This record gives sequence, C-alpha cells and structure tokens, in this order.
Amino acid sequence: MTHTFFETHRDTLTRAVEAIHSRTCWSAYPEIPSGKVYGETAKDDGQKAFEARLNQPFDLPGHPGAGRTGAEASPYGFDLGITYPKVELNELFAVVNRAEQAWKQASVEDRVGVCLEILHRLNQRSFEMALAVMHTTGQGWMMAFQAGGPHAQDRGLEAVAYAWDEMKRTPAEATWSKRVGKEETVTLRKTFRIVPRGIALTIGCSTFPTWNGYPGIFASLATGNAVVVKPHPGAILPLAITVDVARQVLTEAGFDPNVITLAADEISAPITKDIVQRPEVKIIDYTGGSAFGDWIEQNAKHAIVYTEKAGVNSVIIDSVDNLKAVTGNLAFTLSLYSGQMCTTSQNIFIPREGIETSEGHKSFDEVAGALVKAVDWFLGEPKRAAEVLGAIQNENTARRIDQARSEGLTVLRESTPVTNDAFPKARVRSPLILKTDSGDRDRFAREMFGPIAYVIATANTDESIRLAAEVARTQGAITCALYSTNPDVIEKAEHATADAGVPLSTNLTGSIWVNQAAAFSDFHVSGANPAGNATLCDSAFVAGRFRIVQSRMPIAN
Repeated sequence: MTHTFFETHRDTLTRAVEAIHSRTCWSAYPEIPSGKVYGETAKDDGQKAFEARLNQPFDLPGHPGAGRTGAEASPYGFDLGITYPKVELNELFAVVNRAEQAWKQASVEDRVGVCLEILHRLNQRSFEMALAVMHTTGQGWMMAFQAGGPHAQDRGLEAVAYAWDEMKRTPAEATWSKRVGKEETVTLRKTFRIVPRGIALTIGCSTFPTWNGYPGIFASLATGNAVVVKPHPGAILPLAITVDVARQVLTEAGFDPNVITLAADEISAPITKDIVQRPEVKIIDYTGGSAFGDWIEQNAKHAIVYTEKAGVNSVIIDSVDNLKAVTGNLAFTLSLYSGQMCTTSQNIFIPREGIETSEGHKSFDEVAGALVKAVDWFLGEPKRAAEVLGAIQNENTARRIDQARSEGLTVLRESTPVTNDAFPKARVRSPLILKTDSGDRDRFAREMFGPIAYVIATANTDESIRLAAEVARTQGAITCALYSTNPDVIEKAEHATADAGVPLSTNLTGSIWVNQAAAFSDFHVSGANPAGNATLCDSAFVAGRFRIVQSRMPIAN
C-alpha cells in the first residue's frame, strides 16, 4: 500500500520539487472553494462533519489516554464542547517509542508516500477544516478555507519536497575503489542510511494552527521521526482532524498509528513545558509568542529547536505614484484578520515633512488622513468588514487595543466593535491607528499584536529606513514594506532590510499584500533576526531532522 501511495502521488512530488527549485507560482491544492473542484456536496458535507463534532468526544482509535480534556470556545460566540484524549506523558512516550521503530526503518519512498496521501485526504476535507479553523482562530470563512486548507497543505507539501530532496541528495550505496600500490586496489561497498533524529514535538499556535503547524509535522514525518502534536488549547480541533486523518493513512499503510499522536490540554492545566523537557523529544517546532519561544530555546538543549516567534513589522513610505492605491492596499493589510497575522504591519514610517506623489506634495497629515480614509471606506460595507476582520481569537488581544488607546497618543482612527449578523456574539474590533514620533521608541519598538498600528513621523526617509532595520534587528520582524519611486531609496532599503534579516516588499498595490506568503516561492521568516531561528521552508528546516550514517565493506575486485 505504501508504494501505491508513492506511485499515486509521484507526479505531485516531482512538480513540488521543481517548484522549490524554480520559486515560480505553483500550487498543488486549489484555493477556490468551488463545487466544481471539490464536489457539489463538499461544502454541505463539510458543514455536517463540523457540526457532528460539536459537543462530542473526539475519537482517536488506539490513541493513548485516560480521561478527556478540551475547552475550546469559538471567537464567534459559542463553546465547541469537544473533548479529546487526555494523555499521561509516560504512557504517551512509551507507545510513541514503540510506534517509531518500524517507521524509521521504512524506506524514504514509503514514508513520503504516506505523507503525500495524508495531504491529499486533508485537501478533500478542506471544507470541514475551514470551519474548524474559523471557529477556533476567528479567521473569516474564506481566509480559513484558504489559509487553513489548501495553503497549509501546500506548506506541508513544500516541507515534504525539501525532505525528499535532501534525503535523495546522497545515494543509498556506492562502490569506492582506490589503487594503493602497483598491484593492489582496494574496493569498498559503502551504504548510506538515513537515521531519524527522534521524536518530534510540534507546538501549535492559536491563529494559524495548520499553516504554521504543517511544515514541521510533515518535515519530521517524511524524515522518519514520530510526531507528538501539542495544539494551542484554544485551537485544538484543526490539528486533531489532521492527526485523525494521518493515523488512518498510517494504519492503512501497515504502520502503528501512534507514529503521530495528539497531546491536548486546557489553559487551566497546561502541559507544554512538561513535554518540552522530556528527554525523548529530539525535535521541537514552535510557533507563538517570543517569551515562551525564548524559554524553549534556552531550556530544550536536548533537542533541535525551530521557532517562529513575534516581530514588529514596518512600512516605509517615501514617495508614491498613486496614494489612493497605496493606502487602499495598506487598508486591507491592516484589516485582514484584525491584524492577528505575524506578517501584519504595525509601524508606518512617514517623513514629517511629507512625501512626493503624482498629485504633488502631500503633508504627513494628508498621508495619514488618506490611510484612515482608506480603512474607513474598506470597512464601510458591513458584510465585507465582518468577513475580512474575522474575530479576535484571544480576549488579551482585545484588552491590548484598550491598553494602546490609553497610553496618551493621538488617535487617528478609533477601534470600534463591528457587528457580524451571522454571529451576533462574535468578538470583532476594527483597527486602531495611533500617531506618534520617531523619538517614541518605547511604544512603537515593541510588538502590539492585533489591530493596532502606529503612524510615525520621522526626520526623513533615511531615518525611516534606519528605524525599521533597527527594530527588526532588536525585536525581530517577518515583513517590511517600502513605497518609493526613487531607485536609490529602494536600493538603500534593500540593503538595510537584508542586513536586518527581514524580507522587503516594494510598491505593492492591487491584489497582492505584504502579509501574504506563497508556498514554494516565499521564504517565511528569515531566521536572521529575533522573530525566529528557522525558515518555512528551506533545506536547513529539514536537514537537521535526520543524519546519514554509513557502513563500508571490502568487496572483491
């Protein structure tokens, strides 16, 4: 069965490998939720499947555990009522250790084939996954479908492609001959084995559990490591569905399903630190806040650690051709998912003397005013606003908006509740936009996660570039945007942001935004500043998950 899986999906793997080499636009999984693509009943089937999960135990046949745990609440205003197996760690690691033995001995083709089949089946359940992501993270439905489904699946496939590429870089065997004298030649048969590092732990985040979780999960599985999935207690369901699908495929392929397990918990009784410190854990993938990410990096010396943490993302406005197009693009960036993306811009640097545009000089206040007007217009249509903003995942984010407002800065745009007609109890807030000065680093040089933006007056564009780079170097950054019509400014910004380890997007307008990252082409997080030590995805993200161990033996000439 495993070879059947590999042969079934060989073409997908081949095209994925070609895509990571070319970095051109390609996707294996359609992002349009169309019945023509997924089947005419797919949306209704997904709705029924999601609703059947509510207020029920989530069953994982053969999974270790005694008792139940789980207390997820939808940001749209209702409790999910789903419970999951409650694991005891000694039992968990005992069964995982047993399951891993056959998995790590399997061929690269068998493991990769299983991973490809898992991704294929997850894609078929994208409508169910969309609702699971929506009602745990607060994403709007369309975003939840795309980012939680096909885009996340593409990221998982990307990791498998890198793993395949790295594991196949070295041949399985070779014949080595050397003449050591006039009459003697030594010939050795050398074999090279892929040896997995050990049990991998994926620590999920509350906002993008699948998009951020799949690269580590599939990179570890493909390279022969068992995986323990530890979801955020507020977003268990998407990763529980993932684990369920994976266990079904593993079982069909003849492997112990405990190659992948779920370690769910509740906010009131966390277990993440306990799992991180288990000596059996050899790989850790973490997405989340900087404080806990720093703790993992400092305390998990027994494991190789891949982190994506927090950052402070900047926009530098120097000069523009079309101010309306620029502010319209930024309005979407600031509004999408209520700023709860690690790629959302927080700081917008504008020279206090203003900028040049195709319509003449515009003062700082005129540029800031145009941005506020663009956000107001974009969110002026209630249905569009509700879909784009989604809902606030965590009450702490809502409280952070109030904190930012109370700190005495000039409010350019107030954050207000937004009504979602379909979910009247949804926790929805529009972006808060504040005005400050380049001297106020204590406020803008910190991450204020959520729909909070600072418009910052600088002495000139040189200072804007310097500040954006300094904040990236010291606090971390995952994105930076530049708007300029001056080639010299663009070149200066490219050098400064590259040195700070933050990707630069220049002059984006229309339907492409700084907070988007495309699988197979964009490197998400550079690993070159405090926002994280790893990149999704590159060779370094997979190569450390296995080692190559050789054996050699003389053979007759």
